Order: sequence, then structure tokens, then C-alpha cells
Amino acid sequence: MSNWIIFSIGFLAQMLFSARLITQWFLSEKSKKVETPVLFWKLSLLASVLLFAYGYLREDLAIMLGQFLIYGVYWRNLKIQGEWKNRNIFFKAFVVIFPILILAYIIFFGRLNWEDLIEGERLAPWLIGLGIFGQLVYTARFFYQWYYAERNQVSSLPQGFWILSLIGSSLLLAYGILRYDPVLISAHFFGGLIYMRDIYLSRNTEVEVKP
Repeated sequence: MSNWIIFSIGFLAQMLFSARLITQWFLSEKSKKVETPVLFWKLSLLASVLLFAYGYLREDLAIMLGQFLIYGVYWRNLKIQGEWKNRNIFFKAFVVIFPILILAYIIFFGRLNWEDLIEGERLAPWLIGLGIFGQLVYTARFFYQWYYAERNQVSSLPQGFWILSLIGSSLLLAYGILRYDPVLISAHFFGGLIYMRDIYLSRNTEVEVKP
């Protein structure tokens, strides 16, 4: 597949991720506190599927791992907000069926194997390790958010989420620069600016965690 097609998929995924951040940022600035709109989770689900496909096409284990681990958390937050049952059938079908089709293609028709994913494009082991570590930190933010949401039964984005976002994003920005990946560079440079702003806003938004 041509590189321009692969990068187009990646940039489309990151455009959706950026759209969720811009929406969340705009609403937060308007109310002077961190907001968590339903659109944030809907765009997250759609973008995650596309970014997983991009990671596969780029033979990038770090990208694939992050999206695989976090997909269910996006869905769960829609459930907590009581919005999943209100979504139309086409959105539900895409969210459920499309990832299954991608996995089926990889398993039965894909030519990529574990050695390809580990070796990547002949990347140094330390660079692969940096990408995986950065992705794990970046992904951990949503597991922290999930724990927070389940404890309080409210789908919100606490301060710890934004701190982990900034740390993980900084690591992935470094990884993207070292790997010459324009999708990762553009996404995490822009995202880091919003994460810093939300850390400041979140000081006024914390929900008391249940004992």
C-alpha cells in the first residue's frame, strides 16, 4: 500500500482525536472547568479503529497495543453516561463490527507476524521500548479515568488523567521525532498544549472520590 494512503489513514485518525480535544477544550474554557462531552467518547471510538489500522500498516506495535488496550474504556464511558443505548444503529454497528473485521483480516489474510511487529522498520530495541513505554503511560490515563469513573459513577476527566496524558504524550512525541513519524509528531505536539491547559482547569473540577 502506498505511503500516502497509510499516512492519510493516520492523519484522519488524529484529526478525529484532535476534534475530540478541541471540543472538550472549547467547552471547558467556556465553563471554566473541565467538561467531558459525549462527543469526546464517540470520536475516540471512531479514531481508535482507524489508528489501530494505521499502526498495523506501519508495523508499529506501540500504536496497535495502545488502541487495543483502550477501546473498551471508550465504550464503557458511553455506557456510564447512559448514551450507548441512544446511539443509532449505524454507529453501533461500526463500533462493534469494524474492529472485528480488521482483526479477522489480520488473522486470516494479513502477512504481518510477531517478528515484524517487534523488529518494526529495523528500529533499535531501545526505540521500540521507548514507544511501548510511552504508549503504556499514555494508555494508563484512561484506565485511571475508568477507575475514577466507576468509583464515582460519573464519566469525567480528573486531573490525574491530564497529568498522565502530558507525560505519555511527551514520550510519544520523542518517539515520533526519532522515528520520523509525522502523524505522531503533529498529534502529540498539539495535544500537549491542551493537556497543560486542562491540568490548570482541572484544579476546580475534581469530584471527591468515594472511600
